[in-house]
Amino acid sequence: MKEEQRLLLLHSSSLFSPPQGVKLSYGTAGFRADASILKSTVHRVGILAALRSLKTQSVVGLMITASHNKVTDNGVKIVDPSGGMLTQEWEPFADRLANAQTPEAFLSLITEFVEKEKIPLDGVQSAEILLGRDTRPSGESLLEAAKQGISSILGAIALDLGILTTPQLHWMVRARNKGMKATEPAYFEQISSSFRCLVDLIPNETKSSKMDNTVVVDGADGVGGEKLEVLKNMLTSLVIEVRNTGKGGGILNDGVGADYVQKEKVVPRGFCSNDVGLRCASLDGDADRLVYFSVPTNSSRKIDLVDGDKILSLFALFIKEQLSILTKEGTEKLDNSYHARLGVIQTAYANGASTDYLKQSGLEVIFTPTGVKHLHEKAAQFDIGIYFEANGHGTILFSESWLSWLEARNNELGLASEGSEQQKAALRLLSVSKLINQAVGDALSCLLLVEVILQHKGWSIHKWNELYQDLPSRQLK
Repeated sequence: MKEEQRLLLLHSSSLFSPPQGVKLSYGTAGFRADASILKSTVHRVGILAALRSLKTQSVVGLMITASHNKVTDNGVKIVDPSGGMLTQEWEPFADRLANAQTPEAFLSLITEFVEKEKIPLDGVQSAEILLGRDTRPSGESLLEAAKQGISSILGAIALDLGILTTPQLHWMVRARNKGMKATEPAYFEQISSSFRCLVDLIPNETKSSKMDNTVVVDGADGVGGEKLEVLKNMLTSLVIEVRNTGKGGGILNDGVGADYVQKEKVVPRGFCSNDVGLRCASLDGDADRLVYFSVPTNSSRKIDLVDGDKILSLFALFIKEQLSILTKEGTEKLDNSYHARLGVIQTAYANGASTDYLKQSGLEVIFTPTGVKHLHEKAAQFDIGIYFEANGHGTILFSESWLSWLEARNNELGLASEGSEQQKAALRLLSVSKLINQAVGDALSCLLLVEVILQHKGWSIHKWNELYQDLPSRQLK
């Protein structure tokens, strides 16, 4: 390590003292704690992000958020070049780095790690880190600490993208490393245009059924409500009413949000008995979780919850249906056949009734330990892998090889039988792969996919909720 680099790191770390008597651990959510003790940790994660970028020779992300936690908390996590979470192999080093008590111990850790990982720390190689934060008041000062950490690594550049949902940052990192346009307008354009394409492919007999196309969304007084206000203006066949947008003086995650709704099974603030019969949804604080609910007539507080397990079931049924149409033997003989392996991934938190229903529907169901990283890793082993936790966090992954085949198949069908049911199924699946956020669970893209599938099937929220009856359960913490 160059002397200039050593001095930079020593000076930078001396400006931020680690919290005394607190041991922080990097988990699925990164580091998370009361915002008042996080500056040193965020500063060091900035350094860690720069090292990760140098090691992978790719763009990485750094997100400042505490998701569904109370507003006085905050957190920080790294987005790997794939758009997924920081590789598990680096988590123990992240722990040691955050908890090193002196600048000398901190420098020694970095020196040893850089040598072991063969990270080029000579200032010749460049590193780029995309930064995002949610709407918490503590976010701005913590972002500055992250920037100082990044700038203490020679050749590292921080690009501040401002206030974003967590999934938007994940999407942008993935897009950037694929050579695509990685901006917020590009994100909105991709998901809204994919949604419009799916709407255009809704069967005519369903289009004429005059289904209610309004959804009322609880934005948890966070960043998701703010972004949904932008997105809803780009959609014509869906009316979105956003409540708890964060602009009306409400407190983030206080009696609102997907976590509150899913665990308490009561209406969030801003909803009441007047909302009986409406299709309602709730985002969490950083918009990576989504649950639906309806207000029954018998009570103004209790709700009928439609959780992540039922979102998973809806997505799985739709994908399976389109695959069945796609692989159906038509009159024309097409050589190009590829029977996609579709997998559904759950954890032990899934309601047993959902697992039984999925298996009875002919779907392959796999279980993993709790934690999004385990679900994501297993889903990636299928041609199409769908995972969801009951809390509303999940997504759909499509393998690159299968998508390449699907593109070719779509072109082939276009020449042989343009406008056929098979070609429409191919187009629907391609549109789903662009609408869904394949980097991470994304409440905004999942909301649009739920809405277009309900329109496609002509289902009300009540019909959807009747897919199966949840077994009695209660989650406490």
